[in-house]
Amino acid sequence: MTLTELRYIVAVARERHFGRAAEACFVSQPTLSVAVKKLEDELDVKLFERGSAEISVTPLGEEIVRQAQAVLEQAQSIKEIAKRGKDPLAGPLRLGVIYTIGPYLLPDLVRQAIARVPQMPLMLQENFTVKLLEMLRAGELDCAILAEPFPDTNLATAPLYEEPFMVAVPRNHPLATRERIDAEELKRETMLLLGAGHCFRDHVLEVCPEFARFSSDAEGIRRSFEGSSLETIKHMVAAGMGVTVVPRLSVPVEPHPHLVYIPFEEPAPTRRVVLVWRRSFTRYEAIAALRNAIYACPLDGVSRLTS
Repeated sequence: MTLTELRYIVAVARERHFGRAAEACFVSQPTLSVAVKKLEDELDVKLFERGSAEISVTPLGEEIVRQAQAVLEQAQSIKEIAKRGKDPLAGPLRLGVIYTIGPYLLPDLVRQAIARVPQMPLMLQENFTVKLLEMLRAGELDCAILAEPFPDTNLATAPLYEEPFMVAVPRNHPLATRERIDAEELKRETMLLLGAGHCFRDHVLEVCPEFARFSSDAEGIRRSFEGSSLETIKHMVAAGMGVTVVPRLSVPVEPHPHLVYIPFEEPAPTRRVVLVWRRSFTRYEAIAALRNAIYACPLDGVSRLTS
């Protein structure tokens, strides 16, 4: 049994697909499949049920995968302790960021990190919250920038900032001349939402819960549309297809020719953005350096949280 084999079975359990697991591990599918079969033979157990469309994990396999994750985390801790003994800021930091934060924070953050800790390059991964949490647990990421709430996975957290939401409307829309908008007024509008899996979609539905039903019935298609990214949805709004809600950091500095961004009436809806990492991660100085680099970014319109 090797750490590589344990890493492979964790990847297969996460991806539910041998091909995608092999891509995630940067190996060929035959290499991964042979290693998984070798481990199953050694343990004399069946870890996965191989269906035509998707791989499922057997009940015993679930237990073994959980233990494999713990072993991989402990093995990574040994490496981190060794690194820390030399220089906790030396070497890359593997950072995950959700899709609705990455494009708006990372350009400034990367510049700040290079200026402050050039010996600690950031290895970046954008993904959904659930996937980033899985990668954290598996030791494939060191830390992640997420928006609360998210499932409690016994991670250490540090607050970063509180970000208000704003309404984006076409420039020729009747609401475009308003200084502020009440959430109740959006009930009469066609709302454009992010697709399932985005936590920001859930945040918007908390502000406008009446739109939650529109994704599951045919009638709702006339009132609610979905996009794959905030930037795609902004283009849809600019084309006059409806209105949407966006986080403050996604609002560009320069005025848009076809879009107007309007704040909500107080108290405005917000999201709390935090930095999370495994409690066993020992490069505390690296976490502090990353947090300081984030605070050094402009973060226009948000409230920094320091406690």
